[in-house]
Amino acid sequence: MSGGKDIVIDFGAITDDNVEQLRLVNKACFPINYNPTFYSEVVKRKDEDLCKFAYHNGFVCGEICARVEPLPAPTENNAADAATATAAAAANPRKRIYIMTLGVLAAYRGRRIGTKLVQSILDHYEAEKTGKFAAVEEIVLHVQTSNEGAMKFYIDGFGFEKGEMVENYYKRIDPPHCFILRKKMTHADSVSV
Repeated sequence: MSGGKDIVIDFGAITDDNVEQLRLVNKACFPINYNPTFYSEVVKRKDEDLCKFAYHNGFVCGEICARVEPLPAPTENNAADAATATAAAAANPRKRIYIMTLGVLAAYRGRRIGTKLVQSILDHYEAEKTGKFAAVEEIVLHVQTSNEGAMKFYIDGFGFEKGEMVENYYKRIDPPHCFILRKKMTHADSVSV
């Protein structure tokens, strides 16, 4: 994670008043356009710990948007494992944090802004892992198969693991495939024996 000079940033909430800035950052950073529902859901969530801007000298220079969602049901063919997982989910529904977007404007890349945004999500998880994130088992995201820089960023920088490839995940970009990157989270100090 080498790069240019580390700069000071502040975090700020994404609100109705500034959501257009999120749309502009995403348009500058990503080869796809997010639909209006994405933006209204981010604002409606009102969770500045998971959806936030990075500011440098008062200007938006990056963003991260994440959400808590149910962990997908197990796909193993082993019925005993599936039954155990179903029983465990009934007692404590399993969840994950899904990083929907992480974008840093080109002029600010290499300044550790993306690192600080991702670290803020990990720090928030750590602060809440025995509370509101007690059921969170992993943090995941999708990365286009050709985006080696993003994979290196998450794997080398934060210990994410490259998982399965999802074919035709993206509709209007080439290649359309992505990998799921995941970081398993531990609750060592919240588990009782």
